[in-house]
Amino acid sequence: QVQLVESGGGLVQAGGSLRLSCAASGRTFSSYPMGWFRQAPGKEREFLAAINWSGGSTYYADSVKGRFTISRDNAKNTVYLQMNSLQPEDTAVYYCAAAPRIATMAADISHWGKGTLVTVSS
Repeated sequence: QVQLVESGGGLVQAGGSLRLSCAASGRTFSSYPMGWFRQAPGKEREFLAAINWSGGSTYYADSVKGRFTISRDNAKNTVYLQMNSLQPEDTAVYYCAAAPRIATMAADISHWGKGTLVTVSS
């Protein structure tokens, strides 16, 4: 079983950066692909990025490619999302996710964190 706790959200001005962290508990963390999703008010949960168990392969949604970077540190049981050039449309609750295999659809995720709010002001 994997439990996920996000941190690092907050208020940032347009053009700014934030780094989100997701601390995972459980001895099987290093075997799980991990990902980040977000959900804006009134919208569906949206895939952002995923990373395989070793960190050697990463996947991004077109909407964040080139601006967001996912990484992981298995020694610290932590996955990160570096977010640059943030815009007001990036305002959402950001969720850490784990699944038995790389997943870009929310329905395929087996473990979710509770989310952290990111607000980008114009």
